Amino acid sequence: MKEYTYKINGEQYNVTINEVAETTAKVTVNGNEYEGEWEKPEEKKPAVVAKPVVKPAAPAAAAPTAAPAAPVNGHAIKTPLPGVIIDVKVNVGDTVTKGQTVVLLEAMKMENNINSDRDGKVASISVSKGDTVADGAVLVVLE
Repeated sequence: MKEYTYKINGEQYNVTINEVAETTAKVTVNGNEYEGEWEKPEEKKPAVVAKPVVKPAAPAAAAPTAAPAAPVNGHAIKTPLPGVIIDVKVNVGDTVTKGQTVVLLEAMKMENNINSDRDGKVASISVSKGDTVADGAVLVVLE
């Protein structure tokens, strides 16, 4: 048995719910007993929403990684932190000056210029756009 107090249009009603069935209820309102009926609401079926299947991303270890370079003759420009190669700004045979950007690296959601620390001629390039590189990986070798 549940008791409620309702105020409708300024008038107070004391309602006691005595019994509830599927489509009927027996109630007492201000001391008078009533039996009420209602229509059973039509059951709504839940909407079906198609969602695309998302395949899990490949593990980081499976991402293409620039292989460590073999011993080189010349001066190696290495990456100071791990990341992804966005662009290679030089070609083999180019002459570079100290401070010139040779590779653009994305690391920690920031673009980083990897600059030459000396003048020289590009002897080899160890990475390509899109490669994932580890800390200390050789990017470019200068003669």
